[in-house]
Amino acid sequence: MDDLDKRLLAELRQDGRAPISTLAATLGVTRATVRTRMERLQETGEIQGYRAILRSDVAGRPVRGIILIQIDGTGTRRISHSLTAMPEVEAVHSTHGRWDLVAELGAETLEALDETLNRIRQIDGISRSETNLFLSTRR
Repeated sequence: MDDLDKRLLAELRQDGRAPISTLAATLGVTRATVRTRMERLQETGEIQGYRAILRSDVAGRPVRGIILIQIDGTGTRRISHSLTAMPEVEAVHSTHGRWDLVAELGAETLEALDETLNRIRQIDGISRSETNLFLSTRR
């Protein structure tokens, strides 16, 4: 993947429905180049699909953030299962580095998010956590 592919993907992240002519103008290449690159990125699996981000995806749970989780021992699978059972947990990601898991959270109020964080911190095997709230979302 070269710089043009990376720039094309960045544009598609901003607007997955952008017309090829707009993408070509923004990137300074021909429409045929954009079309060929998109087809190749789809064939190689770099582009897995396109999706709509709905107002309800963000507005339904206006208080959003992540919790970084460190786990003692080998309880990652059990803890991941416990997290995914919570309706406020939208996704759980395993990671490499200081933190073992990252969970994306969404709640209607700060109080509801606080309750969720307290429930998460009480799960046996979680030794440490750090929470970050999202202040704004641009896409």
